[in-house]
Amino acid sequence: MPELLDENQQIESTTIGVYRTSATVKGGRRFSFGALVVVGDRNGKVGFGYAKGKEVPQAVEKAQKYGQRQLYVIPRCGTTIHHEVEGTFGASRVRLIPAAPGTGVVAGTVVRAVLELAGVKDCLTKCYGSTNPENVLKAAMAAIEQLQTPAKIAELRGLKLDRTMIEDKIEKGKAYAPAAIDTEKKVRGPVNTLGSERRGRRGGNMSRRDRQATKESGDAPPAAGAAPAAPTK
Repeated sequence: MPELLDENQQIESTTIGVYRTSATVKGGRRFSFGALVVVGDRNGKVGFGYAKGKEVPQAVEKAQKYGQRQLYVIPRCGTTIHHEVEGTFGASRVRLIPAAPGTGVVAGTVVRAVLELAGVKDCLTKCYGSTNPENVLKAAMAAIEQLQTPAKIAELRGLKLDRTMIEDKIEKGKAYAPAAIDTEKKVRGPVNTLGSERRGRRGGNMSRRDRQATKESGDAPPAAGAAPAAPTK
């Protein structure tokens, strides 16, 4: 659950979006603006707010106040999070994955703003379903609410943890390193003897021009990988 904190703390904010709406009245149209803002102290606390006003600065200021009233506390493991977690809101799903130091925040605009203002510097993310900014933001907050520390889990299970081992893993950053990515290039298969490298079409490795030339000459098409015929003198 969100934690109530003092509004006078040093809180930074990022405006996710400003939305204009209008109401048709007898004298014409009456415009108003809505602002979606993320606030945080870059040290484990983050929140968000949505507010409307007759002017953009007024809407942004109101949204900042709403966000500062309730800030979520994120348990961090060094520069990343403790474990993988997934949050859902409406048709949006957001998955947060721990990353090794130096990875950075790999995320879109909304989730990046949430993690950076929360003080998370290394994290992998993935968004599924709807990309509506407000739904994605609430899904990210739902994921953040599910984060727990090893000490909390051990307390719930009635176990004891070796704090020295946990601190060593946090300092070295080896416990949450992502799987290695194979960057080796795939070796291509044998090409046809007529010089065409296009694959996947009917007729094997032969292009349409080569098949037409073979058909006119009456020669059988060479097998894939066969050695070229010796030139005739």
